[in-house]
Parts: sequence; C-alpha cells; structure tokens
Amino acid sequence: MIRLLIADDQALVRGALSALLALEPDIDVVAEVGRGDEVLAAAMETHPDVALLDIEMPGIDGIAAAAAVRERMPSCRVIIVTTFGRPGYLRRAMQAGASGFVVKDTPAAQLADAVRRVSQGLRVVDPSLAADSLAQGESPLTERETDVLSVARAGGSISDISRILHLSEGTVRNHLSSIIGKTGARNRADAARIAEENGWL
Repeated sequence: MIRLLIADDQALVRGALSALLALEPDIDVVAEVGRGDEVLAAAMETHPDVALLDIEMPGIDGIAAAAAVRERMPSCRVIIVTTFGRPGYLRRAMQAGASGFVVKDTPAAQLADAVRRVSQGLRVVDPSLAADSLAQGESPLTERETDVLSVARAGGSISDISRILHLSEGTVRNHLSSIIGKTGARNRADAARIAEENGWL
C-alpha cells in the first residue's frame, strides 16, 4: 500500500481528492491537513510514502512545505497539485525537492498513476507546463530582489522593507529599481503582479 498525505486549504477539494484516491486498491490516505505549516508534523506522525501538496495554503505555501518534508523525511516523495499552472512554480517546486507537479484538473486515474510513479522514484510533470517552463527560463530576479519584492508586495514602505531585511533604504531603492527594470513593470505593485503571474514569488 502507498501511504498518502493530502494537504489543501479548501476542505471540499481536500475531501474530494481523499475520497477519489482512497478508492484505489493500493493507496491509503493516512493524513489530511488544511495548512502548509501542518504538513511536516502530520508527515512525521503518519510516515507517508507520498505527500500531495497544494501550493497556496495558509501558514507556509506548498513549496516551502515540500522543502521541509524533503529535508526531514527524505523517504517521503512530494507531488505539488495546483490550480495555478505557472512555469515559475514548477521550477521552484523542483528546486524544493518535489518529484511531481500536476494541475488540479488532472483526471483522478492520472493523479492516482502519478502517485504510484512518484512512489517508485520517478518524476511526473504536467507536459504543457514543462514546455512552458523551458520556454520561459529562470526568474530574472536575484534571491535578494525576490526577498525585497515579497516584502514590498505586502504593502511595506521603503523603510519597512529596509528594517525587515536589514538593508539600507538606498539599497532597497536600488533593488526595487532593478526589479522594475527586469520585469518591465510600471511600478513595484505591477512588478509584484508580474512576478506572481510567472510563479517567481
């Protein structure tokens, strides 16, 4: 039996995934959680073979949860399941150690097959998303620029950003200017929107 953990903040989606996958003769759903920051504790308690994680969850997102699970429980493989088929998300998920990346409208039989394949040590990636990711390339933002834009996205002022990230205000302004230039945005709010749409944040 493949022991499966499911994490999705939408109870209806979580319940549907659980019910559908539990119908498979070789899959046993051992845990269901609704927050990203509950994933690791549930995994440590139930020892799943595969964790099926949504990206957008409260607490921490599915990509951060995937990284935590892979670090603490390397025997547990991770599949990211998302409504948002953004190429940047795919790249970030793979960098976090995910073995699979599928979109939520994947038919149940295909999702069950993805769980089986990942549990055997294979990778499973939505083909159109993989092609988009290769065409788009890497995020143009540096790690520090990504940090700055993440804080700016929450509505932080220059002084807020500099305090939170321990940078001078001049450095923050330089980073924001670089971010706006690299994304072709009109302002930092537009840069945050572009980065989110591409899955860079």
